[in-house]
Amino acid sequence: MNIPNLLTLARIVCIPLLVIAFYLPYSWSMLLCAGLFGLAAMTDWLDGYLARRWNQSTPFGAFLDPVADKLMVAVALALLIERFDAVWLTLPGLVIIGREIVISALREWMAEIGKRGSVAVSWIGKLKTTLQMVSLLLLLGFAPGSMIANLGVVLLYVSAALTLWSMFQYLRAAWPELTRSM
Repeated sequence: MNIPNLLTLARIVCIPLLVIAFYLPYSWSMLLCAGLFGLAAMTDWLDGYLARRWNQSTPFGAFLDPVADKLMVAVALALLIERFDAVWLTLPGLVIIGREIVISALREWMAEIGKRGSVAVSWIGKLKTTLQMVSLLLLLGFAPGSMIANLGVVLLYVSAALTLWSMFQYLRAAWPELTRSM
């Protein structure tokens, strides 16, 4: 067990804390919730940076890091779908969650046939993740209808659009393999 892997595990431990903070009946609970999410988002960057810098990449970390990211984002989106209770937030939330399921399955399948590099993370995926994390941070920390929450909604739509664009790129890259035996 190394520090990058411990940071990834800490991100998973943050998930139930995030849920508890979300439901606390205090005026400061939204800021606590956003703070926990922001801390988890920073560990996502930090664990990858440290793993590369210290040459501590492990198969366990390579498996767990994307799982922790997807769990954190899916839980945050589920909480926000409940808070906002509106189709205009549910739609991008479900697009993001659905894309993550599709691309995770695609990457797993491509790895099985030895072509994982064909669907490696792109710069669009990194931009999507950054905008998604910022939007979720704003939406978790501020009340629906506030100017900052509205900015979070706009960023969520931009990240959902980038989500679809990156999914299209990954599927296009994998298309020759997907259609090989049709």
